[in-house]
Amino acid sequence: MPPHPDWERLEALMPAVREFQILAREHGIDDIFQDNGGKILQMLLALNLQGIPGREGNDAVDALGREYELKSVNIWLTASFSTNHHINIPIINKYREVCWTFAVYEGIEMRRAYFMTPDKLEPYFAAWEAKWSSSRKDINNPKIPLGFVMQKGELVYADQKELDLVAASGIRRDKAKAASDRRAAKAKAQADLIESLQEE
Repeated sequence: MPPHPDWERLEALMPAVREFQILAREHGIDDIFQDNGGKILQMLLALNLQGIPGREGNDAVDALGREYELKSVNIWLTASFSTNHHINIPIINKYREVCWTFAVYEGIEMRRAYFMTPDKLEPYFAAWEAKWSSSRKDINNPKIPLGFVMQKGELVYADQKELDLVAASGIRRDKAKAASDRRAAKAKAQADLIESLQEE
């Protein structure tokens, strides 16, 4: 099949994307398009951290030897940070041993980053631990709210541009409504199709 008319535009951009990937590989990131690789590279360089290769273990280390969990959120999509799809006691205990950096994005632009020691996150760790202990089941991706991070964390990076949380909330609302409208339209189309088939 023929390529899309924008294929040539994409091909023209690929040399810069390949340079981005070369830089990322130098910092332990094998693929900028997987596992948030591009954003992790931004965080590493903005905060002068060294990436720790591999999917297991922590994400980065600083010049003092402290290891880090790196988390990011696109505030145009959500207002909380994801954690792990299989939170259990070993992972919680690992989280209690490392520093945390939370990066706040608007789309692909990093606007802010906050540093937190694990003791600041202990209320969440304790709640997850209690939940796991009562159910003996891994917890699927509990969230850490953006508001909590901004209130309790130490601001370690800012791009000097306004961070408009009210506008971001409006964008999230619009996206949620558009998704709801698409689901409703799909359900109606399916119902109409079933009805037309029944009439035949």
